[in-house]
Amino acid sequence: MAPVAMRLAAQSLSDAQPVPFWLEDPGKPGALPALTGTEKCDLLVVGGGYSGLWTALLAKERDPSRDVVLIEGREVGWAASGRNGGFCAASLTHGFGNGLARWPGELPKLEEMGERNLDGIEEAVARYGLDCDFERTGEIDVATEPYQVDELHEVYEEIDRLGLADGIELLDQDAVRAEVNSPTFLGGMWDKRGVAMLNPAKLAWGLKRACQDLGVRIYENTPGLDIASVGAGMGVRTPYGRILARRVALGTNVFPSLVKRVRSYTVPVYDYALMTEPLSPEQLASIGWKNRQGLGDSANQFHYFRITADNRILWGGYDAIYPFGGKVDAAMDNRPETYLKLAEHFFRCFPQLEGLRFSHAWGGAIDTCSRFSAFFGTAYQGKVAYAAGFTGLGVGATRFGGDVMLDLLAGESTERTRLDMVRSKPLPFPPEPIAWAGIGITKWSLARADENGGRRNLWLKTMDRMGLGFDS
Repeated sequence: MAPVAMRLAAQSLSDAQPVPFWLEDPGKPGALPALTGTEKCDLLVVGGGYSGLWTALLAKERDPSRDVVLIEGREVGWAASGRNGGFCAASLTHGFGNGLARWPGELPKLEEMGERNLDGIEEAVARYGLDCDFERTGEIDVATEPYQVDELHEVYEEIDRLGLADGIELLDQDAVRAEVNSPTFLGGMWDKRGVAMLNPAKLAWGLKRACQDLGVRIYENTPGLDIASVGAGMGVRTPYGRILARRVALGTNVFPSLVKRVRSYTVPVYDYALMTEPLSPEQLASIGWKNRQGLGDSANQFHYFRITADNRILWGGYDAIYPFGGKVDAAMDNRPETYLKLAEHFFRCFPQLEGLRFSHAWGGAIDTCSRFSAFFGTAYQGKVAYAAGFTGLGVGATRFGGDVMLDLLAGESTERTRLDMVRSKPLPFPPEPIAWAGIGITKWSLARADENGGRRNLWLKTMDRMGLGFDS
């Protein structure tokens, strides 16, 4: 980073508060009391992020008489669900390319189910009055290097070959800059219907209220400590009590699963984001962005960015930090060296916004698995179901995961449970220090590929053949 660029980037961060912008909303609901004593229910949902909230809501929609309890270790939406960029994607497979590589025969079905899932989210936003700034404006994948333009054309050709190109438009340099003006943009591919933008914390809080209105009993500051069979059902111990349930759905994602054998399938990755102050009318005019799409660049180490309801810009991604030992640690929620790097990249993308300042800077852990997209399963003779491994694309896909868990707990054969994606598992991560070394080599190799026209070295080609990966 050049000295002048570093100085300007540092100045832009001088007033940034090291807290998630979304969670500072004055409309944040108060915490509900913790569980004390013993509770009984038909279904216990563990986890108050999107995964758990959607599962509880869908369970009551399927059977309003079902007695549902949800427990959350802290407050609903405080972790990844309240810290993400607010990209709610239809994709269930972490993008078209990943889905094509792993489930080519199922991909048309997966794409259609993902579209239906996003439609279901949009319908729920309307039905329950979820005030979450939902805008189905789509997302543009932008090319910032010539080879990425070629790659976008190749992806579009595959999408078109499968008959999935409706609503997807290739943009040349002039067309993409007419949408969002950056001198770094060389081309783009706009998925006009497959992504909605929203306020992630407000979505979580709205789902919390909707669940309560349907009769779900929610206990916050109530972590599940352990799980065991109790007669024909299950028991989960909490700090001040326990819950006896006929069935249990685990939506704990990045946090250690109560089913210990599941833990090796995920590792935490820390992702970071900046939020600007609101743009002036003149600043907005300098970048355009009238159609308010989400954007992401096409590098391995990619940035994601979007405009908010009050015309701020969220700018995140690039660094994906894996902590040795795979421990979730609040000390890693802030990383000034990453903030400085992100700020410098921001002004390289939007030099016309020089002088704009960042109001917030934050990070948080997401769960990633070696195939980048969610996996599912059951334990305790089908009395417990889990979904995990959403790898940063869980705002939308967690609703699908909730439906899968409910299908599995019911023992039903459905179009979801018959999917190879649902019936298969990713490869587990190896123990330390092998995981640390392997992830480190992979990150270095991905950075080298970005610097060398996208050419993947022998390590990455080997990982591709084995179906292993590391991503944010």
